[in-house]
Amino acid sequence: YIVLVPDGCADEPLVELDNQTPLEAAAMPNLAALAERAEVGRAQVIPPGLPPGSDVGNLSILGYDPSRYHTGRAPIEAAAMGVKFGSDEVAFRCNLVTVTDGLMVDFAGGHPTNEQSHAIIAALNEELGDGRNGVRFYPGVEYRHICVVPKSWNDADCAPPHDLTGQSVVWPTGASAVQVQALMDASVAVVTKVAPRVGSTANQIWLWGQGTRPELPPFSKHGRLSSAVDLVRGLGVLAGIEVLDVAGASAGFDNDYVAQRDACIASLADRDFFLLHVEATDEAGHQGNVAEKVKSLESWDREIIGPLVESLGSADYRILLLPDHATPCARRTHTSEPVPYLLFDSQKQGPGGEYTERGVADRPVEVAHSLMSRLLA
Repeated sequence: YIVLVPDGCADEPLVELDNQTPLEAAAMPNLAALAERAEVGRAQVIPPGLPPGSDVGNLSILGYDPSRYHTGRAPIEAAAMGVKFGSDEVAFRCNLVTVTDGLMVDFAGGHPTNEQSHAIIAALNEELGDGRNGVRFYPGVEYRHICVVPKSWNDADCAPPHDLTGQSVVWPTGASAVQVQALMDASVAVVTKVAPRVGSTANQIWLWGQGTRPELPPFSKHGRLSSAVDLVRGLGVLAGIEVLDVAGASAGFDNDYVAQRDACIASLADRDFFLLHVEATDEAGHQGNVAEKVKSLESWDREIIGPLVESLGSADYRILLLPDHATPCARRTHTSEPVPYLLFDSQKQGPGGEYTERGVADRPVEVAHSLMSRLLA
């Protein structure tokens, strides 16, 4: 059982592509051949009322109903980092940011190195954390860290800092906004003292994406996954799926597709499930980089789908392929509309079709979290 997730690959017709979508414009003969023998359709990966993020979308893909199991983004990232916290606590994503005169100048705080950001987090722990008032900081990567606080802080509505770039900041609201705001305010003195010393332009923390510890039932198959994204890796940890560190796998355009494919092929020798997730198509959507999105899709086809299917030969296998949400290049952000899915069974001829947005536009919309049980049936 193989799940392939080209993150955010679904899109809209683009002038740059003569009114085609990237999926329509990309040369993907291997995917087209699969689609002719598969079931193709539309799936709602983001349930109504939930944010269109990779946390929600990949929960759906793994077969968990996000309406029931999604508590927030931060606890999933915390799981990927190995951060443990109790049922009486809540985890926040803790960005290092740059706020000047009430404007969110940089949600990534100048992209500090790990060395720079870890020095700042250590100082925050020393002066504001280490269990004081139940607050603890955990260093992550670059500007992305975790802050664990008492569960009573959970009732705060916090704007994601990347949604505020170049705009006036929107401070937290809700019953526990006061505590969250106070910690963010207190961080200014600490960060502005340490950051210049280590060469960082960050000047405070920004807390958001919080949630309690999710309790996922163990995934039913003995499987592995490969992803360079903490949200997907964290879901693997929470579901009891072995998370591989594949050298060369990255969240950017330099991702090593061959390394991830080879990890998948090797794993299927002694495991019955593999999820392969690549971020590049999503990153291209966020940048509005149409050419890079098409190129990423063609890399999927040439370096993953074709050789993977060839390696499996006449074996009995199934493939589920779909993105976790759409990231249209023109919008540069995630959207919630249904996305195309493909369900392939090597032992059965499916109804066939075209794996594109227009190719499935007239199909009924499936609930995405039900697709996993169909894959494994």
